[in-house]
Amino acid sequence: MRLLLDANLSPRVAESLRDAGFDAVHVSDLDLLTASDDEIFDRAAEDGLVVVTADSDFGALLTMRRTKSPSVVHLRHVAELVAEVHTDLLVANLPQIAENLNRGAIVSLSPTRLAIRDLPIG
Repeated sequence: MRLLLDANLSPRVAESLRDAGFDAVHVSDLDLLTASDDEIFDRAAEDGLVVVTADSDFGALLTMRRTKSPSVVHLRHVAELVAEVHTDLLVANLPQIAENLNRGAIVSLSPTRLAIRDLPIG
């Protein structure tokens, strides 16, 4: 599972995830820093990447397109938290949701809640 972190998350999160043994890149690593959500979504689907974002727009794209990919991890209630907390939250939860993400899922993850919904949504 390869993770693609959206622009609303720090590149330090991708770096820390790599240090923790995860395959992670930030949109800036793929020259997508100024890309639209649609462009990021399409690239993730094409390359088999799991989008990690704090942006609810990716859930809306999944709903509109009724597709099984890309999987999305939506970090919620984390905007005021530092990058290290984002990393810790992901490291603590990615192993238990990896199978779902590999099959196609949207995961809503916050410091107090985890919800998983299989794709396609509809």
